[in-house]
Amino acid sequence: MNLILSTHSVTLTKAIEDHIRDRIDKLEHLDRFAIDVRVTLEHDHKKMPERSFKCTMRLTVPGPDLFAEDSERDLYAAIDLVTKKIEQQIRKRHSKYKARKHTEAAKTKRKRQETEI
Repeated sequence: MNLILSTHSVTLTKAIEDHIRDRIDKLEHLDRFAIDVRVTLEHDHKKMPERSFKCTMRLTVPGPDLFAEDSERDLYAAIDLVTKKIEQQIRKRHSKYKARKHTEAAKTKRKRQETEI
């Protein structure tokens, strides 16, 4: 999976980049069909003094993209919360797919049993 990382008014350090890569590896484990992820880190102390760090993440997957954003005082907390939101979206999407597949199989089985009788 490709990582596209951009920052606005934030100095990108090795520690921040490693933290983001660790979180992305977890997402890649959950959805192996993910194409790329775009992470934007922003620092704005004028508009939101109590929540000055903003993190947005867009995960490109087949079908609609997954998007999440969050603002926190701590940059690492914002990254963790955004990753958690994306993870929940991946799980929800996977559950819907499995439920739909199960429903179709159950209908086919029911039709087959009705024709045998």
